[in-house]
Amino acid sequence: MTYIGRFAPSPTGPLHFGSLLAALASYLDARANQGQWFLRIEDLDPPREMPGATDLILFCLEKFGFEWNGSVIRQSDRSEIYQDRLQALLKSDLAYRCNCSRQQIKQRTGSSLYDRFCYSHPPAKTELCAVRCLCDTDIPFQDLILGQQQFPEYTDDFVIHRRDGLFAYQLAVTVDDAEQNISHIVRGSDLLDSTPKQLHLQRLFNYPQPLYAHIPVATNSQGQKLSKQTFARPLNQSDPVPQLGQALQFLGQQPEPDILSCPAPELLRWATENWKIERIPASTAIEWKEAD
Repeated sequence: MTYIGRFAPSPTGPLHFGSLLAALASYLDARANQGQWFLRIEDLDPPREMPGATDLILFCLEKFGFEWNGSVIRQSDRSEIYQDRLQALLKSDLAYRCNCSRQQIKQRTGSSLYDRFCYSHPPAKTELCAVRCLCDTDIPFQDLILGQQQFPEYTDDFVIHRRDGLFAYQLAVTVDDAEQNISHIVRGSDLLDSTPKQLHLQRLFNYPQPLYAHIPVATNSQGQKLSKQTFARPLNQSDPVPQLGQALQFLGQQPEPDILSCPAPELLRWATENWKIERIPASTAIEWKEAD
């Protein structure tokens, strides 16, 4: 199998340490396997995006020594492809329109799991609706870090097109990974329970199934994932090497002390040559205290 990996950040703000972990793990696993590493900007949610964030992300990755293959893909340029796949599911009766709110679902079911109300009671064609994909089974998979995974408690008909007219993450990322021939997906474990949904869509579209590896997410002392919402600090672009060293240690790679004084490109070369994915802790989250 030709190895093709990717890093797919959303332009909601500058990259932080949690972003660096996902970028570094996916990059090193691709390069250590003589593979390609693509960069995709997942900019399908304008209300959450920060103006200029895409340029900040690209500049930051360059300062940290990352080199990607080909041109940068932007999801905002790919709406026609997503629309085509969405219509294919609707025409095959594998998806249906839904106008239920979260409050209505909870009132009926006592949980957030959907009860297929709109499947048996179709909304009027004039109503503004989301689109749900039929899904009555959980698909187990073997994670390269965490081992065998299964999420039967999350099995329900999930949204693939939002009521506000935006394409949902599950549809867009599945289509993009197939279109780019992604063979390996290395990402944070916060997306672990999204994987069965993407596997389900891959089967419906007859797409090949990539291999998955979910790394631990870095959390603060309250157990919250480092993110813009939890006030994670942006990466310091003027001094990338210490942060790369910390990320390698978090990922269990045990960098030698003398290599931590090298420029970022040299450190990445060492890390590529010594990369061992099996050293990554088999955990979904690890507390990380950001240096003052």
